[in-house]
Amino acid sequence: MSESVDSLAIRPFEGSNLKATVRVPGSKSITNRALIVAALAEGKSRLTGALDSQDTQVLIRALNEVGIPTTHNPAKRVIEVEGQTGGIPVQSAELDLANSGTSLRFLTAMLAVGHGKFRLDGTARMRQRPIGDLLSALNRLGAIARSESGNGCPPVALDADGLDGGFVTVRGDISSQFLSGLLMALPYGRNASEIEVEGQLVSVPYVTMTLAVMKAFGVRVDNRKNKRFVVKPGHYMGREYAIEPDASAASYFFALAAITGGKVTVEGLGKGSLQGDLDFVQVLAHMGCQAELTDTKTTVYGGPLKGVDVDMNAISDTVMTLAVVALFASGPTRIRNVSHIRHKETDRIGAVATELRKFGAEVIEHYDGLTILPPSPDSMKPATVATYDDHRMAMSFALAGTRIPGTVILEPGCVGKTYPEYWKDLEKALGR
Repeated sequence: MSESVDSLAIRPFEGSNLKATVRVPGSKSITNRALIVAALAEGKSRLTGALDSQDTQVLIRALNEVGIPTTHNPAKRVIEVEGQTGGIPVQSAELDLANSGTSLRFLTAMLAVGHGKFRLDGTARMRQRPIGDLLSALNRLGAIARSESGNGCPPVALDADGLDGGFVTVRGDISSQFLSGLLMALPYGRNASEIEVEGQLVSVPYVTMTLAVMKAFGVRVDNRKNKRFVVKPGHYMGREYAIEPDASAASYFFALAAITGGKVTVEGLGKGSLQGDLDFVQVLAHMGCQAELTDTKTTVYGGPLKGVDVDMNAISDTVMTLAVVALFASGPTRIRNVSHIRHKETDRIGAVATELRKFGAEVIEHYDGLTILPPSPDSMKPATVATYDDHRMAMSFALAGTRIPGTVILEPGCVGKTYPEYWKDLEKALGR
């Protein structure tokens, strides 16, 4: 690959038998949940295998700014957190959470258990990402939280005096992060809380992950079929906690095996994973690949690919990865039930459709997903891919360049949000 500040040209894989073993960084989703829970816990926690990325750095900085001592050793992949037993040491802070949606949403709920005035803001895109349902829920639980612009998006102004607990509803169709943020904070409510989910809950595996992290630190939640959650007053206990590799990041390397017909093994990620995105390998199996999972690793073998019709609501962070794989399949691929990804770092449905068309694909954009009709091999076109400041757009569309000469990724540095070493790891996987 040849890289400049503004673009990166992807050099195609030139061999005929790709074989690679990869270990991707720690899960961003687990790292950020563990950071919140450890900050609220009693005593010190040591998080091993933790991700070092822009998103985690943003959250670590914010925890320090609200008086929760947090130290990070990126070389050892260790983060240590001095838990505050449910307290927030400072009584005022203005926090810049950049474009980290998990950080802003989780912190908004966490800071509500404290006492004081807090302001949470981010990038221009963050100011377009909804948080109104979380603010409404917090207001019913005893906080005073509002969108400063009045549009249900950040900046958030929070006047906190602890959470009373009680009954509250939260919409489930925009983001599961609203529910996860509430669940992690509510053990420190003054009374028991009951959360009812209105409508369909998107990204259910991420809520399951939240509950698993809470349980590991000593708090159990009564989950009634993902529709009603009962949280009793309690407290987390600090501990040493191992964070597994990121399944969303692994999806790019599983897809690499699929589109090159090769074999890729991701170490440290196997049966028993907390992450629903590992189910991406089952989608690839339906397309013609072979997937093997053990307790300690997952391997995908590529094969002739055929299109699929798949509901990706539970594994929506892998939609873009699948969309690129679909370029190389025979027959159409239909991706369904992911309307909520229009509210991510970019409108991921619209952005994916636009960029796929540059390669010669015919794409029908639906409100809740995409239908992708791949071009014939002789009509594939090289493309310069816009990434919309979205790390997943860059990482997934780079895979197209391993098969299509002339592919260029604009603003490649955006991968630093969750996977700063992606370009180096992709080169290694390609045998270079």
